[in-house]
Amino acid sequence: MASTRHSTPCQSPAMKNGRCRMHGGRSPGAPKGNRNAWRHGIYSAEWVAERALFASMARASRELICSPASDENDIAVNFS
Repeated sequence: MASTRHSTPCQSPAMKNGRCRMHGGRSPGAPKGNRNAWRHGIYSAEWVAERALFASMARASRELICSPASDENDIAVNFS
């Protein structure tokens, strides 16, 4: 039973869930799990792997483009 600060039982009627709205205790908190991260799926394993693949492809192409020219007909481009 809920009690007030004066250690007397609360006189107000209980809510639908059986708790007093003023002295019924703490709420159980937020729902378990992070369901908000699945709204767009950007943190799913599939998307993380795809971004890593694109990053490695971009890195390889940058290394290929920025490598020194080995022939007179090759042109080296420096993006930095």
